[in-house]
Amino acid sequence: MRDASGRPGARVLVTGAGGFIGRHLTRALVERGDRVNALDPHPPPALADVRAIAGDVGDRAVRAEALGGVETVYHLAACHLGVRSPEQEFERVNVRASEALVREAAAAGARRFVHCSSVGVYGRIENPPADEESPCRPTLVYERTKLAGEQAVRAAGAATGLAVVVLRPAWVYGPGCPRTEKLFRAIARGRFVVAGDGRGLRHGIHVSDMVEAFVLAARSEAAVGQVIVVGDAAAVPVRRWVDEIARLAGARRPRSVPFPLLRAAATLAELAFRPLGAEPPISRRTLEFFSSNTSFRIDRARRLLGFEPRFDFSTGLAATHAALRDAGGRG
Repeated sequence: MRDASGRPGARVLVTGAGGFIGRHLTRALVERGDRVNALDPHPPPALADVRAIAGDVGDRAVRAEALGGVETVYHLAACHLGVRSPEQEFERVNVRASEALVREAAAAGARRFVHCSSVGVYGRIENPPADEESPCRPTLVYERTKLAGEQAVRAAGAATGLAVVVLRPAWVYGPGCPRTEKLFRAIARGRFVVAGDGRGLRHGIHVSDMVEAFVLAARSEAAVGQVIVVGDAAAVPVRRWVDEIARLAGARRPRSVPFPLLRAAATLAELAFRPLGAEPPISRRTLEFFSSNTSFRIDRARRLLGFEPRFDFSTGLAATHAALRDAGGRG
């Protein structure tokens, strides 16, 4: 079996290996015959051909250990939306550590660097579907630092000669994703409501398709130096997403609540939970996720990566439901 760089059994690095996508990617790479350095503050459980490295990607000594003998780097580690961190922490991890990792990977002899960004860099999309040439107007600190991280990584790749590919995933869902599991549970228990009419478009990608895109990005010469949006074939209205989950769970169809009422409730919940240092049951960010339009063209992924999603939203949700049910009835 051949690895992502085209050579049998070469060693690769996955940063953020303890996260949702990182765990799936690590397992898939091992199954393909790779030997994986898995870097994360909480790396995944030991597997054959996985070297777990517990540490912070912002620590130079940790990076040096993780890069030993590596040919391909899959950089997924990030300070993300669910983290209550100061802006400087987002800058440290998403920008400075990412740039340093490119430069140090090049010095260590790596051949390819696949950087995981986010479609969040677009901010609010005014004229969907967006593509790689659409304007980026990030507002949240996560979005701003992910865009700055992209720019830093590409500049470092150009300066060092390391082949860099930047992927912008749509909403990645599937088993093992806390947000996905929370959504399934809420709908199954009748605790989820749709904000407004539910016409907002939500573009997703099943995690197994996202893993395949990472592997293709490590192989494709045409992708070097490019930014590539990755999603499934088409965006779907939120109303269809939640109705399909309800059907799979055998639950009643979630009702709709006027958006202004939910926004007021979210604002109050945030104020009430802030002194506790806890996530509120509803937030303005969650409302934005389920009400804004996210729709993208994936022509570049098809052309440069040879990517073709295997799952659409209904088959992806069915596979997720089955996996959650088999894991303990959470679907």
